[in-house]
Amino acid sequence: MNNANSKRKPYVREMKKDWWLKNAFYTGYMVREGTSLFVSIYAVVLMWGLMRLVQGADAFNGWLESLQSPLAILFHVVALAACLFHAKTWFALAPKAMRIFKGDQLIPEKPIVLAQYVALAVVSLIVLIIVA
Repeated sequence: MNNANSKRKPYVREMKKDWWLKNAFYTGYMVREGTSLFVSIYAVVLMWGLMRLVQGADAFNGWLESLQSPLAILFHVVALAACLFHAKTWFALAPKAMRIFKGDQLIPEKPIVLAQYVALAVVSLIVLIIVA
């Protein structure tokens, strides 16, 4: 269909820039999605370090030195807070997105979220043992 010849005036709902600030649910959603930027940037920083590691000890040590600047430390503190908030909200979201039934009974959210935290602790401990 050619819209250039149409006399129909489509309805375009006005959307203000601060629409997400008017509802606490949407505000939380947007903040959570905003934290994914820090998670993504941190992933790039880690990949950059991996690339430097492949290039040799001098390149890797230079990368480590660059992480000791006050700006890099501030970024890492903010990225840690963003990652923790992102993980917390992701774990809380999982039982809402994937409803698990045992027979006809819906399993409550609390054990599902708790199982995720236990899995996180176990995997973190395994990684710590491997690295140390």
